[in-house]
Amino acid sequence: MFKNLFAAAAVFAGLFAAPLLASETGLRALFEREQIGLNAVSRARIKEMISEPAVHSEDFSFSRAWLDHQPKATGDAHWRCLSEALYFEARGETIKGQFAVAEVILNRVKSARFPNSVCGVINQGTGKRYQCQFTYTCDGHSENISEPRSFERVSKVARAILDGTAGNLTNGATHYHTVAVRPRWSQVYTRTAKIGVHVFYRHTFRTAAKN
Repeated sequence: MFKNLFAAAAVFAGLFAAPLLASETGLRALFEREQIGLNAVSRARIKEMISEPAVHSEDFSFSRAWLDHQPKATGDAHWRCLSEALYFEARGETIKGQFAVAEVILNRVKSARFPNSVCGVINQGTGKRYQCQFTYTCDGHSENISEPRSFERVSKVARAILDGTAGNLTNGATHYHTVAVRPRWSQVYTRTAKIGVHVFYRHTFRTAAKN
């Protein structure tokens, strides 16, 4: 009798074990195929698959939302110079206004009337009384970045415009001033735009209208 019971138990165990064994074998094969597939994918592709989609230039807008979606900005000495200039000259401006100020600096780089590098343009006249081109470089105050969040934001503006992301905002402007002042040169240079609290000009002279 006991032999019969053991035999029956063995039969039932065999009936249940066979599907389980087949199932485990199938899962093992599936995992092995998956591993082979993953090994065939490059690290860069895996990172791309799991990363948040990048915001491309065609999605560009002069908004904080667009800027906040950009990765942390990095760059060379000229990127750093431009970032600092935007921080000290325009961190209180709108995003569009910050791009406009950055554009003026790049327009100067392209002009034969100014140094041919970003740092050269920004530091032109520094150390000479009344000859500095950007107030913060000769106002006598230490250039401490006390608002890191603001600096991070303007550094992204600098990175974007150096990469050619933004279009022509100022119509070739090479000068600007805030609405709080009216420098003498604003009477002879050609006004091109007003964005935020800044007015923009080209260094071409106005001509009298002909009768």
